[in-house]
Amino acid sequence: MSDLPEFSIRVDQNPFLPAGGREMHAIVTVEASGAVPSAASSAEAAEVIIIDSSGSMSYSGKMAAAKRAAKAALNVLRDGVHFAVVAGANQPRMIYPKGQRLARADAETRRAAASAVSRLDAAGGTAIGSWLRLADRLFEEHRDAVRHAILLTDGKNQHESDAELDAALVRCSGSFGCDARGVGTDWDVAELRKISSALLGTFLDVPDPQDLEADFREMTAAAMGKRVADVALRVWTPRNAGLRFLKQMVPTVEDLTERRSGDGQIGDYPIGAWGAEDREYHLCVEIPAGDVGRQMRAAWVKLVVPGSGPDQGERELAAGNVLAEWTDDEGKSTRINARVAIHTGQSELAEAIQEGLEARRQGDEERATARLGRAVALAGEVGNEQMAGLLDRVVDVIDRESGTVRLKREVSKADEMALDTRSVRTKRTVHRTGETPAGGIAARDPDTRDPGTRATRPTSQGPGEG
Repeated sequence: MSDLPEFSIRVDQNPFLPAGGREMHAIVTVEASGAVPSAASSAEAAEVIIIDSSGSMSYSGKMAAAKRAAKAALNVLRDGVHFAVVAGANQPRMIYPKGQRLARADAETRRAAASAVSRLDAAGGTAIGSWLRLADRLFEEHRDAVRHAILLTDGKNQHESDAELDAALVRCSGSFGCDARGVGTDWDVAELRKISSALLGTFLDVPDPQDLEADFREMTAAAMGKRVADVALRVWTPRNAGLRFLKQMVPTVEDLTERRSGDGQIGDYPIGAWGAEDREYHLCVEIPAGDVGRQMRAAWVKLVVPGSGPDQGERELAAGNVLAEWTDDEGKSTRINARVAIHTGQSELAEAIQEGLEARRQGDEERATARLGRAVALAGEVGNEQMAGLLDRVVDVIDRESGTVRLKREVSKADEMALDTRSVRTKRTVHRTGETPAGGIAARDPDTRDPGTRATRPTSQGPGEG
């Protein structure tokens, strides 16, 4: 485990509550840092590249682009990584190696795999759940490795039922991470969102097949940079308290609340594989009301990973505290932490976009206008310029601050899918020191940080609250 990055936890919050207040919000920033180790000492890794080979891939240059992308990914695999290339249709089939196993990457196997990819053709249908089940079987002998799959499709999951796909996702959840890509405009955004969410990965639209090569290269490089698998965020809450929600907010919005495992006051939430990177989480805990002057720990947050062998227990990587203090000072209790304000807005922005687009698809123009108008206003408030630009392709903005908009009559399928797909993608922002008055959103300032609580080393002390 000496190759692990150095992890730290930072907690940003306003700890003050009014008398009788019960709801505490905090932003938990997890950072993993440290130089990337040499190839010889890098973590064990396993990679499966799944290419849709259904008949529709033969149109618009998609199959040729997919082959180039797969070869680009193969070239990024470092020596020693176990890998396979799978073709997906009504039933998946091994492209390389032969037989249901993973090959070990070196110059010879990469060339052989690229040659096999060159012979790939397009025929058949789409049954994504069966593709994922094959990947799960391939990873079976590599459970100690950082396990990652790339999934490319150009269509909807038409050749198996929703129940079959859902069962496959339940089976594969926790087995490997998966980044999914939709090429063209005939695939289902909600479907890929469900797949990537269940498998703790990303998903993205690639309307132009020519962009696949660079995207595959980037995804594979990111996977090769992962150094520890199966990290969990452990949250302890006091007796008679409970976690209302836990959401990843950066780099994407992802609700983790229902993924809890554990009993009683301690719950573990899976956050996947990590390299040198940082992510942010919005935590909300409901605690017993306290009297003015009382202080307590509202939550205790830890990072844990399983032991590297059967005789080794789990390892704690970092810890941090969410605090609460009751006050009769209205100025203290009504101020909202800047990061909490921004991430609350980002979460609402994603919901407003998705709800607005769904209403538009259903022909409910009144609701679509209201929700997409709210999204325009929120994009301005949280400083999300990318979302503002994508929204401008779907609505005519009359007044950006109030969110007054008109639906465009003609919207390309690619623009609608880009807005829907990217609604959950966020970037880390740094805010002005201090808090924001209730109901406001903090301005961004790249040169300063909010005060927060940072814990870089685990603590062996008990929670301190029953």
